[in-house]
Amino acid sequence: MASFSYLMSVLVLCVIIGYTNAQLELNFYAKSCPKAEKIIKDFVQQQVPKAPNTAAAILRMHFHDCFVRGCDGSVLLNFTSTNGNQTEKLANPNLTLRGFSFIDAVKRLVEAECPGVVSCADIVALVARDAVVATGGPFWNVPTGRRDGTISNVSEANADIPAPTSNFTRLQQSFAKKGLDLNDLVLLSGAHTIGVSRCSSFSERLYNFTGVVGTQDPSLDSEYADNLKSRKCRSINDNTTIVEMDPGSFKTFDLSYFKLLLKRRGLFQSDAALTTRTSTKSFIEQLVDGPLNEFFDEFAKSMEKMGRVEVKTGSAGEIRKHCAFVNN
Repeated sequence: MASFSYLMSVLVLCVIIGYTNAQLELNFYAKSCPKAEKIIKDFVQQQVPKAPNTAAAILRMHFHDCFVRGCDGSVLLNFTSTNGNQTEKLANPNLTLRGFSFIDAVKRLVEAECPGVVSCADIVALVARDAVVATGGPFWNVPTGRRDGTISNVSEANADIPAPTSNFTRLQQSFAKKGLDLNDLVLLSGAHTIGVSRCSSFSERLYNFTGVVGTQDPSLDSEYADNLKSRKCRSINDNTTIVEMDPGSFKTFDLSYFKLLLKRRGLFQSDAALTTRTSTKSFIEQLVDGPLNEFFDEFAKSMEKMGRVEVKTGSAGEIRKHCAFVNN
């Protein structure tokens, strides 16, 4: 009898562990909310053409979410007196994040169809993919089943999200910490092909690179730097002007960003860092010399890989009713 009780205990424990460690899967909501992914896709296809910059904004949000506590929607949480700390939204890298109202709108639609079923973390992942596709960019599989985190901490976001001033070593360490390799680093940086930035993210390269006012980053193409200073970021104190990360092609998901890197025209120090190592520079050259669909295919693999970083599944976390707040 004791032996039987022991075996039953082990069986129950295995079931619990298996549920807690459940994996993401395609069409996770096929039975619990079969219309969810179509609702999301239809809304994105309706709205993104009206505001094409949404794709870059949500893609960036997805990246920032996954790099802090995994892809758990923690970047969406607001500060409240009950959670006792400032959230990731208030971290320096996230002060310029956009798209929160877009995610909230999608959440409302999905909640109306299936209350309390689809996580905010999955919504961010699906919207990021569908928004990129709506701009003519690559499609990638988005396995679902993520659960929403209940913790969001400003200091963790400041520590874990690679800054635009990052050198190669810092980038490599940040990505390796999340199980991402150097190819992933290059490919995911390729999302900058549809990105924009404020001058404050790179103005030190133009005006104060060595800590001495007037010094310029010698790794930045001088003609490009002069153009930025004369037409865009006329002062180191400019915090509002928007600059295309892929000038002339920033609405098109293509190889132009990588071509600019090889001309020393990457906007961020972190962009320029990709060409400072033989391995990553060679990979960039390989992408540039290859067909566009090769980049799309490889980018898709890295996005799916990133989307699995430290996800909460099974009984971990929760399914938030509102993406900006943990459930009561």
